[in-house]
Amino acid sequence: MGISQLVLSGESGGGNLALATCLNAKRINKLHLVDGVYAMCPMIFNANNNKSPEYPSQIENDGYFINYPTIQLCASLYDPGNTEAENPLCWPITASKEDLSGLPPHMISVNEMDIFRDEGLRYYRNLLTAGVRASSRTVNGTCHSGDVNFPAAAPDIFAATLSDIYGFTRSLSTTE
Repeated sequence: MGISQLVLSGESGGGNLALATCLNAKRINKLHLVDGVYAMCPMIFNANNNKSPEYPSQIENDGYFINYPTIQLCASLYDPGNTEAENPLCWPITASKEDLSGLPPHMISVNEMDIFRDEGLRYYRNLLTAGVRASSRTVNGTCHSGDVNFPAAAPDIFAATLSDIYGFTRSLSTTE
């Protein structure tokens, strides 16, 4: 039977990986294998650098579930020596319009009270500017990955996220 559809998906660092995998698929002429990308609260800004005024959520939400020093530690482990600062396969937020153009549909899901909220929304806007069919959603009242990490505490929010993933995937079968 085989696979009928391939949607790259991930949350936090996994959201970074899903976006970077799609960008790489384009680079190696395998983009035809990817039907869509569903990235949840993606960590795509190089936190080896200091907080950016472009992303106020880094300040507003510092300490809600995760803090910026922890994110900087994660970034330093992911990109030791900060040698990949401009590489979109490491930090997708650096992808150019040319890198993004022609990509398959994307859904960028962010959490209202998350350090990564604004970088995810910026990536979404960059996708639109590049002509990519993209949607975004903000899960209000949740911290980083709160919609998927705390199903017992917020079963309605968890169910809504699962429903959204399913709906996004189903919508791909109606695209050309």
